[in-house]
Amino acid sequence: MTVDPSANFRTRVEQALGDDNLRTALDRATSRLRGKRTTAVAAIDLERLRDEARAIREHSIRRLPEMLEQLERNLIANGCQVHWAETGTEATDIINAIARQHGVRRAVKSKSMTTEEIRLNEALGQEGVAVVETDLGEYIIQLADEPPSHITAPVLHKRAEDIAELFQRELGMHPTTDPTEICAAARRQLRGEFLAAELGISGCNFAIAETGTICIVTNEGNGRMVTSMAPVYVALLGIEKIVPRVEDAILLWQAVARSATGQETTVYFSMSSGPRGPGQVDGPREMHVVLLDNGRTRILERGYADALLCVRCGACLNSCPIYREIGGHAYGETAYSGPIGAVVTPLLADNPATFRELPYASSLCGVCREVCPVKIDLPRLLLDLRHNLTQLKASPRYERTAVRAFARAAERPRTYQRLSRIVRWFMRLLPQNQDGDVSKLPPPLSAWTRSRVFPKPATPGFRELWRARGTQDTTSGDG
Repeated sequence: MTVDPSANFRTRVEQALGDDNLRTALDRATSRLRGKRTTAVAAIDLERLRDEARAIREHSIRRLPEMLEQLERNLIANGCQVHWAETGTEATDIINAIARQHGVRRAVKSKSMTTEEIRLNEALGQEGVAVVETDLGEYIIQLADEPPSHITAPVLHKRAEDIAELFQRELGMHPTTDPTEICAAARRQLRGEFLAAELGISGCNFAIAETGTICIVTNEGNGRMVTSMAPVYVALLGIEKIVPRVEDAILLWQAVARSATGQETTVYFSMSSGPRGPGQVDGPREMHVVLLDNGRTRILERGYADALLCVRCGACLNSCPIYREIGGHAYGETAYSGPIGAVVTPLLADNPATFRELPYASSLCGVCREVCPVKIDLPRLLLDLRHNLTQLKASPRYERTAVRAFARAAERPRTYQRLSRIVRWFMRLLPQNQDGDVSKLPPPLSAWTRSRVFPKPATPGFRELWRARGTQDTTSGDG
C-alpha cells in the first residue's frame, strides 16, 4: 500500500496520485463495475425500483424505534440473545465477553463494514482471539495487512499481479495470475479455518423486523459457512439496517445486487433467524445479535437522516471522479470512503471537524445522486455538511480570514472595484503563457500554478460591459 492512512489528507492524495499501479487498478475495476451496472439496470424499470427502495428505507428510518423493538422481540422469541451497544467500544466489549465465555481462540468472519468501523479484529486480537477474514477480498487485504479501500470490493486497489505475488509470499502458491488458481489457493487455506473456528462473526445487510431474521448478501458462500458452522455465531448490525418485512428485504437485495456488482441477484442470500433447535443438526448452538448505534442516532439528530438510507452498494464510489483518481485509502483511517464516506464518516465522529477535509473531496457533479439505488441526494448532504463545518470554524484560520476579507470587499462596490484594478495591474507583471493566463503565482498561491494556470481577468470586465450596454440603450431610445 503506497498510501499512508495516518498521514494528512493532502499527503494521502499526493501519494495516491503518484502511484501509477493504483491508478491502473482503480480505472480497470471501477470501469468494469460501472459497465456491469449499466447493463443490469437497463433490463428493468430502474426508476420504479429506486422509488420503491427509497420508500422502504424512509419508512424504516421514520419508524426506527418501534421496529427495533419488534426486531428484538422476534429475535428473542427465535432463541437469539440480543445486545445493545451505544458505542463501538461497547460493541467490542460485548463480543469479547462472548468469546471469553466460550473460550474462543479462533474466529472466522464474513465481510462486514460495520466490524471495520469499530475495529473489531483488533479488539479481539488484543484478547488473544485470532480472526480470519473469509471473503476473498477481505482475506487478501488481511494477508497484506491493509484496510479495505472500497465498500463492496475491498481489494479493488490491487492488480492481479499484486495479489499473485502476495499469495506466493504468504501461502506458498506457485507463480500464476490465473484467477481460478488464486481462488483455489485461498479456498484450500480457508477450509481448515472454517472447520477449526469456535466463533463465527458477520455483519448484516438487512434485519427483518417481522420475523427476527438477519440477512447477509454474498457471492462466495463464505457467509453461509460463517453463520452456520461455528458453535457460536455473532451478528453485528448498525441499527439503520432494519426493514419491516421479508418482501422489503428481497426488493432491496435486487437493488443492491444491480448497483453493486451488476448482477440480477447475488449468488447467496443467507437468512439466519436463530440457533439450531432440538433435534436439528445444522446451525450454531448460540446466536447473538449486537445492535449498534455508534453515532447513528446523532446523524438523525443533526438532520442527516438521508445518510442512513444507504444500502452500502458502493455505486457512488465507482462513479465518483474523485474516488476513481485517489481510491479509498486516501480518505484516511475510516471504514467508509467515496461520496457516502465523505458524509457518513464526519457525522459518525464525536467531532465532525476531525474529518473536515472529506466533504470537500467532491466535485459536486451529481453522478453519485444519479446512480444511488435509494436516491440519496449526496451533493446536497455534502453542501450541508460544509456549511455546518464552517459554523464550527473547522477550516484553517488563514482560510477563514481570507474568506472574511473577500466578503467584506465584495460588500463594498467601490472597494471591490479598486482592488480589482490593483489585481489586474499586478497580474500583468507576472509570468504569462501565450494565452495571457498567469503561469506562476508567488507563494503561497504558487501551489495553484504548479499544476494549472490562473486565468487572466476578463477584459473588459462585467461592470464596463454593463455601463456600455446602458449607454447604448439610452442612445437607441430603448432605455
